[in-house]
Amino acid sequence: MIMDRTSPVETAALTTQVEGLLDSAEPEGVFRDTRECGGLLLLGALLLLSPPTPRPKTETR
Repeated sequence: MIMDRTSPVETAALTTQVEGLLDSAEPEGVFRDTRECGGLLLLGALLLLSPPTPRPKTETR
């Protein structure tokens, strides 16, 4: 016969802690608007596609 060696109080407390970790509240300010993400993506793409800054011409003799 298998005996349960954990007390019901410990099991209940552990279950409550695990449920609290799984269903934790999201911190404020984490979620972004879809338009904001699209705008940031477009800005990043434009920066990557922009031409490089011109280099000064070297003088040759």
